[in-house]
Amino acid sequence: MPYTPIIGTLGYVIDRADDTVLLVHRNKRAGDEHLGKWNGLGGKLEPGEDLAAGMRRELLEEAHIHVRAMTLRGTISWPGFGANGEDWLGPIFLIDQWDGTPPTSNAEGDLAWIAAERIRRACSDDETVRRTADLPMWEGDRFFLPLVFDDDPRPFHGVMPYANGRPVSWTFERW
Repeated sequence: MPYTPIIGTLGYVIDRADDTVLLVHRNKRAGDEHLGKWNGLGGKLEPGEDLAAGMRRELLEEAHIHVRAMTLRGTISWPGFGANGEDWLGPIFLIDQWDGTPPTSNAEGDLAWIAAERIRRACSDDETVRRTADLPMWEGDRFFLPLVFDDDPRPFHGVMPYANGRPVSWTFERW
């Protein structure tokens, strides 16, 4: 059977001057499978869009910012991730140059600049340290977010199968 995933962009806007990252707290729509979680910005690719154009459009729609520079940090295949077991495939971007001022919220939730150190704590292998971050995210985010923010220039390419709303494994390679 051919792999026909939903393609969705995911971007992390970083302000290097104060080492913060723009995240959305998905707290506005009842029934949102992301409800209560903090996440990067992004969404489904539209017909006729390339990955970069989709990311730029999503950031303009969700955060009112115009991207001037972004880097593809990696790709992730999420078999079984969707609410009904749909497969997802996502390019992960780091955005470090933009114009505009994000609003404090959008239709999906509140937007906030979160200290990168807090995100690092939320990705810790130590559960006690993770709790100190008080930053509810998808369980699988802690595996790939360190790769988004590290200094290795090579993009990563990973697979994170999900079952029953939880990751069952994580593998990646860099090229």
